[in-house]
Amino acid sequence: MKILIINSGSSSIKYQLMVMPTNEVICTGMIDRIGLETSNVIFKTPSNTIEETLPIANHKVGLQKVANMLLDADKGVIKSTSEIAAVGHRVVHGGSAFSDTVKIDEAVKLKIKELFELAPLHNPANLEGINVAEEIFSDAEQIAVFDTAFHQTMPEVAYKYAIPNYLLTEHKVRVYGFHGTSHKYVSAKAIDYLEKNSKIITIHLGNGCSMTAVKDGKSIDHTMGFSPSNGLIMGTRSGDIDQSVIFYMVKNLGYSADEVNSILLKQSGMLGLTGYSDLRDIEAEAEKGNKDCILALQMNAYRIKKTIGSYAAALNGLDAIVFTAGIGENSSYIRNLVCTDMDYFGIELDQEKNQIRSKEIREINVPNSKAKILVVPTDEEYEIAHQVYQLLQS
Repeated sequence: MKILIINSGSSSIKYQLMVMPTNEVICTGMIDRIGLETSNVIFKTPSNTIEETLPIANHKVGLQKVANMLLDADKGVIKSTSEIAAVGHRVVHGGSAFSDTVKIDEAVKLKIKELFELAPLHNPANLEGINVAEEIFSDAEQIAVFDTAFHQTMPEVAYKYAIPNYLLTEHKVRVYGFHGTSHKYVSAKAIDYLEKNSKIITIHLGNGCSMTAVKDGKSIDHTMGFSPSNGLIMGTRSGDIDQSVIFYMVKNLGYSADEVNSILLKQSGMLGLTGYSDLRDIEAEAEKGNKDCILALQMNAYRIKKTIGSYAAALNGLDAIVFTAGIGENSSYIRNLVCTDMDYFGIELDQEKNQIRSKEIREINVPNSKAKILVVPTDEEYEIAHQVYQLLQS
């Protein structure tokens, strides 16, 4: 069964065509800078890579370009769009309405639209991708996979804020959690590796960062909250901050609400602390002795360490911590900062193993470490395809 995975962002489309259940990747690619004259188009197969720069006016033009490349007589991979059995769409916010993958109908699209105000950058683009895909891949089942779905198992004590109840019941203000597709995938891989249901903390570190407490395969707590801006320090997002700072900036410093929002989402985090948002640059500067970069990395690791402690308490034990995503998988520097002086929790890092890079799941703790330290490469495209396939087979 051929399944096309589409991740439609505000100015980009990422896609991958897979065969399930064999997990064969037929092609992968992306289009970014949509809406500009210099949009980047990438199309990769095992034997070819095509890269172009051309104007892509909107998502409809972009997805039509994807279809044209898939169907290309010389370098394409299918002869008809009817070969695609299903299109799996990543949808960032499903609110509390969706706890699983669903077939898309008008009611589902309406609910995604109702959630625009909770994910103004993501859900509109996700829905546009769905609408266009329905036209271009009209023979395929359209399936939605929600980033928030994995966290719908969180208990009320974890997802409810200590604010007036009507804000939850009438306005849906609560913890939703994000990066769920990644956390679900790597926690399942860790459970398979450990060969038992376990108490696991998954640590997704990319430009966006989050952590999840996973008990027996289910999310019970998560660092991101009502939006993806809460929790850990991120590339440009502040993470946790006293809400009084916002009021102070508006009342005393003269910023508008939109300006404060922009500062906290786009100018803060590692960028605000160091002037750099890319961790590779920050690590390089830290090695040169840049004090701001050294402190920022220490702050980042400190917040992760504190969260490990609180989640170990919530789980009443700890079998493993799992590092994943671009930084989690590749930065031995960050993993070392996080895992140093954690032997109280039974977390002891093997420095030599920590330096090894691999695309496979790997264990980087010393042999007698009570809690395993795992690096698990995430694969959100596979997880989406897997969930789509399971839904269609059920």
